[in-house]
Amino acid sequence: MSNALNLNAKEADVQALVEKMSKAKSVVVAEYRGLTVKKTEELRRLLRKEGCEMIVAKNNISRRAAVNSGFIGLDNDLVGPNSVVLSMKDSVIATKILFDFARKNPNLVVKAGVVDGDYFTQDQIKMIAQLPSKQVLLAMLASALYSPLKDLAVGLDMIANKE
Repeated sequence: MSNALNLNAKEADVQALVEKMSKAKSVVVAEYRGLTVKKTEELRRLLRKEGCEMIVAKNNISRRAAVNSGFIGLDNDLVGPNSVVLSMKDSVIATKILFDFARKNPNLVVKAGVVDGDYFTQDQIKMIAQLPSKQVLLAMLASALYSPLKDLAVGLDMIANKE
């Protein structure tokens, strides 16, 4: 009887994690082995401040939730003491926070992640973390689109003033 209750509890944990993963814009797996409780709480606080959530669950539960959510690539990375970091607002903010924190705390290892539905390895996630934010990229695009128009307007004005 208790085995059935335990199985139901685990299934409920998997469903709860599936629900959170399906709402997340990105899911990142990070190994926290060697981090102190104080450092882990500091990381959780930094993540919460940016709309992210760090979940520590058994790998079997995380693996099943990843597969049920369609994040099949993550199941191979769920070995050892892992946390699953979910970003609800911005796709790349969790990776930025994790890699910034890992620079100061080498015990934190970012393994892999799913950003906007695509699986990325550790090296690819690191490259994503180094990209400028979405707002900065949009500003750069707007500037690149605006610049030729401005130059054309200046050139036409100079021609008009000569005549």
